[in-house]
Amino acid sequence: MSGASPGPELEAAPCDFLLNGRVRLLQPEGGYRAAIDPVFLAAITDARDGDRVLDVGTGTGAAALCLAARVAGASVIGLEQRADAAAFARRNAALNGLVERVRVVEGDLLAPPPELRPGSFDRVMMNPPYLRADGASPPPDPWKAAANVEGAARLPDWLRFADAMLKPRGMVTLVHRADRIDDILDALRGRFGGLVLVPLWPKAGQEAKRVLVAARKGVRTPARLTAGVTVHGADGAYTAEAERILRGAGALAL
Repeated sequence: MSGASPGPELEAAPCDFLLNGRVRLLQPEGGYRAAIDPVFLAAITDARDGDRVLDVGTGTGAAALCLAARVAGASVIGLEQRADAAAFARRNAALNGLVERVRVVEGDLLAPPPELRPGSFDRVMMNPPYLRADGASPPPDPWKAAANVEGAARLPDWLRFADAMLKPRGMVTLVHRADRIDDILDALRGRFGGLVLVPLWPKAGQEAKRVLVAARKGVRTPARLTAGVTVHGADGAYTAEAERILRGAGALAL
C-alpha cells in the first residue's frame, strides 16, 4: 500500500455502507458508485477459509471487501487498471481493517502484473463492463465510461484471463446483464463447465435484468438454471432472501 497521501477527491468522498454496516465504502461522489451488484457477486463466490481469490476490475473494492467480511479466512487480491479507483480500494481496505487480507494491484488484465501468477487462485470473481464497446456511447465521465462500457478488453478477454489465473477446477463467478447470456456462454465454452445461472428478478413476474454466473475450470458437468432471487417485493422493499444476502452477508448456495 502506497504511503502517499490521498488526493482531495478521496478525502472528501462520502462513506456508504454495505452488509448492514459491516463494510464501509468510500466512493467518488460524481463518478461510478457501486450498488447491490458487487454484493450479490461476493455472495455467489463460494470461497472457503484459506482460499486465494482474485477480484478482476475491483473498482473501489466493494465485492472484495464484502467477500472478506463474510469469509474470515479468505485472502483477496483486487486487480484495478485505474489508479484513482485503486487508491479508493486501498483506502477502503484500510478503513475496514482488512489490509492483511485484501490487497490491491494496479494493472491491465491484457498485460497482467507479474505478481499475479497464472494458476494460483482458487476463485476469480468479476463485474465486467456491461455494454459492448461497439454498441454504446461512453458517458463523458471517464470513471463511469470504464465501469460501464468495454474498452480494449472485451468479455472474452476477461474470461480468458480468469481461465489463466485459476487453478484446475477453480471457479469463476461474475455478475452481468441478462441480455448478454449468449456472449457469456460463448466466452465460457471450451474452458469452463458446471455452469450455474442465477437470475436476479427485480420483482415477481418481471424479466431479469441481471444474472449471476458461476462456472468451474476444466469440468464437463451440465449447466443448471436456478430459481434465482427476487430482489424486491410488491411494496418495493427487499424480499427476505435479498435481505439475507444484502444485509445479512448470506451466501448464495450453489
